[in-house]
Amino acid sequence: MALVLNEEQQMLQDSAKEFFNRQMPISELRTLRDTQDSNGFSRKLWQEITGLGWPGITVAETYGGLEFGYMGLGVIMEQAGRTLAATPLFATCVLGANAIALLGNDSQKAQFLPPLVQGKLLFALALEEGVTHGPEKTSTTARRQGENYLINGEKTVVLDGHVADKLLIVTRTAGLPGEPNGLSLFLVDPVTPGITISRHKMADCRNSSSVLLENVEVPASALVGPLDHAMEPLQDLLSIGQIMISAEILGSIQECFERTVEYIKQRVQFDAILGAKQALQHRAARMYTEIELCKSLVLSALTDLELGVRGEALAEVASVTKAKLSETFLQVSSEGVQMFGGIGMTDDEEIGFFLKRARTTEHTLGDVRYHENRYADLLGL
Repeated sequence: MALVLNEEQQMLQDSAKEFFNRQMPISELRTLRDTQDSNGFSRKLWQEITGLGWPGITVAETYGGLEFGYMGLGVIMEQAGRTLAATPLFATCVLGANAIALLGNDSQKAQFLPPLVQGKLLFALALEEGVTHGPEKTSTTARRQGENYLINGEKTVVLDGHVADKLLIVTRTAGLPGEPNGLSLFLVDPVTPGITISRHKMADCRNSSSVLLENVEVPASALVGPLDHAMEPLQDLLSIGQIMISAEILGSIQECFERTVEYIKQRVQFDAILGAKQALQHRAARMYTEIELCKSLVLSALTDLELGVRGEALAEVASVTKAKLSETFLQVSSEGVQMFGGIGMTDDEEIGFFLKRARTTEHTLGDVRYHENRYADLLGL
């Protein structure tokens, strides 16, 4: 498969770019922040996105989806990243839809995928339990009690947790924390007795929650995927998530860089164009080469997803991509604020929004250090 977009994918890219620029510019994120919006995103705009069919872009046509593929979803995520659009796309359409598609049985797919495609269900993956990523560290337990399970534990950094209609909770049904085996996934209604959800806004104004689970009783039918052996499909789900958040990061990096270059081309300081300074040209050139590498990594990773690569091979690709994209976003956003100078440190200038987003996306599903270490482990180094 060629590492380029085909005609249909290019049309989707153009459509997504036009939509996000027109309907969800960065000023929309600022409004959500300043008005202390209870949802953290616009329900009205989410319905418009649903009308475009994007929530079902990777979902099979059998369940009402477009079955357009991961490349199409990656294109949309990239354009959303350019305007820092706050939507349920990542939590629901990347993690939620793929969790049901990868781990769910036919009945669960038929029950949950159609309303997800229609924008009637929002999902949240309750995975993390500390400050660093690591599914194998899961200590939240799900113990059998008759025909049901009792879940106890606490989850942190649950993206869109407070607005989710369904929680996908990673639990330990066997073994000890740190062991890869013994994990199971449960689909739970957030209003189930014993669940307490607390909203915590992140530095970039995005939704995050902690979820406390105290003797939460769920039926055996809430189990999604194999009992005790969810780690393998869960790793594929997380690899998909890591690649898709990298696609979003790519859009943010490009927009941040373009804004920075445009600024130093126009900014006059001491009767000279700021961009005429050789030192800044060198820094811009270095960013440009890093961004070109990032484009290739994301396109290659999306191509692997399209070709059906899974398991450790996909995990290697996901870790390389996520580590490099996160590292470059940190670099480009920091350089952007520096080159904008004093005004870049003010809230009036939008370049600072990219710097904040870079700090939160780095830690989403594993930071640079985590993925560098995982890649080395996968290679046996």
